Amino acid sequence: MLLLVMLILAASVLLVLTRDAASPVGSADHSDKNQLVDQSPLQTAHAIAALATSPEEQRFAQEALRLGDHEVDLAFADAVRDAAEHPVKPTAEARQLITRLSESEARVKAGNDRLVQLKKQIAGAPEHDKDNLEQQRDLAQAQLELDQDALEDAREDLARAGGDPESKIQRLLEEHEATQHQSGSGNTPAASSSTPNYLAENLLAQFSTWRSLGVKRRQLAQAQAESLTAAEALKERHNALEKHVAEENAVAQNTPASAGAATTLAALRHRSADQKSLADLDKRIQDQQELAQNYGAWTSLVGSRLHVVEHGMIQSGLWILLIVLLVYLIDRVIDRFFGELDSEHRNLRTLRVVVRFATQVAGALLILLVVFGAPNQMPTILGLAGAGLTVALKDFIVGFFGWFVLMGRNGIRVGDWVEINGVGGEVIEIGLLRTVLLETGNWNDAGHPTGRKVAFVNSFAIEGHFFNFSTSGQWLWDELQVLVPASENPYPLIDAIRKIVTEETAANARMAEEEWKQATHRQRMQSFSAASAINLRPTAEGVQVLVRYITRAHERHELRSRLYQAVVELLHQKKATRAMVGSGGERS
Repeated sequence: MLLLVMLILAASVLLVLTRDAASPVGSADHSDKNQLVDQSPLQTAHAIAALATSPEEQRFAQEALRLGDHEVDLAFADAVRDAAEHPVKPTAEARQLITRLSESEARVKAGNDRLVQLKKQIAGAPEHDKDNLEQQRDLAQAQLELDQDALEDAREDLARAGGDPESKIQRLLEEHEATQHQSGSGNTPAASSSTPNYLAENLLAQFSTWRSLGVKRRQLAQAQAESLTAAEALKERHNALEKHVAEENAVAQNTPASAGAATTLAALRHRSADQKSLADLDKRIQDQQELAQNYGAWTSLVGSRLHVVEHGMIQSGLWILLIVLLVYLIDRVIDRFFGELDSEHRNLRTLRVVVRFATQVAGALLILLVVFGAPNQMPTILGLAGAGLTVALKDFIVGFFGWFVLMGRNGIRVGDWVEINGVGGEVIEIGLLRTVLLETGNWNDAGHPTGRKVAFVNSFAIEGHFFNFSTSGQWLWDELQVLVPASENPYPLIDAIRKIVTEETAANARMAEEEWKQATHRQRMQSFSAASAINLRPTAEGVQVLVRYITRAHERHELRSRLYQAVVELLHQKKATRAMVGSGGERS
């Protein structure tokens, strides 16, 4: 059964562990053909830097941000140079926008020249001509602002139509530089919201750290794979461009010297731009490779901490298994020890339940400490919890400690005749919280069981009182009632009855006195007498004789029957004409 429960728990844990996959790090798609500049290395570095939680990891994050920023800067420079060297072929719409842009630029240039000229004229003009010239200047300024707005609109329309990728790249570069400036040059990683403790000593914290480190390691591995993929893509571009440059050099060597100077200059500038692109590609490849190495080293650091956490989880699991095994072995030892007790030690069976319960509770508390760890404010928590439980479980606590009182020297045992809260009966069970009686009739009657079981919370042993009528021999005072008619002389009959009762109860009286003496000798109390006694009570019908004597509880009815029989025979011998015999009893 225990093995089945452990397997179910293990399956549940594995189900939870495999539910969540690694979340993406937010990198861009390298295969996006419409992307002018690939900024994914820096974006990935920012996403990964947010996972840094320790000084060692923050150093890796700073290096990743530096390399990512440098790689993106080179990518912008490469994109700007490529846009200038390989302008796109304009469409019909783009040609119209280019013509409109050229006209706007010409108007803006003419407006600037006109404004400069008017400012010079105003400076050297006489006072009566300045007002007219200033009005012309204001008109020229307003017209220039209008032309500049038209020029900016033409540029935006051309960029939107795809006819000016260089301007779009330049705008992206400005946004990139502004973002890096706001983030403090991108070299300071964002602090993580939580710092997992890979040296935690409780299973719950170890499990949380294990999940966190697992997600981080998968994200780092994904970032490393992206860097390696980007490096391979850049290598392919580098090889293709290197082959193209070699072809251009071969063509340049075969070009005749009679070629024009302008053609030769353009070819040289183009080849120079290609060489710069090759150099930048080499740097970008190196940056991507260093990024991959940086992510790989970071992954190794996280992996080593993950191994520490896994070792701690295995150790915690081993402690739990050892505690369970120890509780099981102690339980078996308890069963074996108490199982050998005979019927004279029936009261110890309840003790077995207490010991087993205490062992299981202790084992459960130890397992909880392994799983959750010790609270930071353990004394305060224990104090508040103890006070609350004491108030809420007062009756149960008093009943539980009442069991120990009942198990003491002056308590009760199974089989004793007791009276609790006015209910008398024989004790048939003494539990941790309750005592059960088999109810009997009043002590003055036959005392036969009524068939009802009455249960009491053991708190009566502490808060109240109980009567135990069972001594070592379970002694009980009983009495006979004999009515001597007024016509008879009572004294000879009283002497005869006394003699009969004394002979029948002499042995019991002697044993009862010895037991009472043993029970009271430590308290130095006066010994009690167990001798029979006769009391006389005159009535209108004669003299009522009350004879009290000691007897064992289980022999009471048998002894009373013998005494009554002897008294009847005595009265018959005395030829008594009228006699009434009754019965009664008194508790000792």
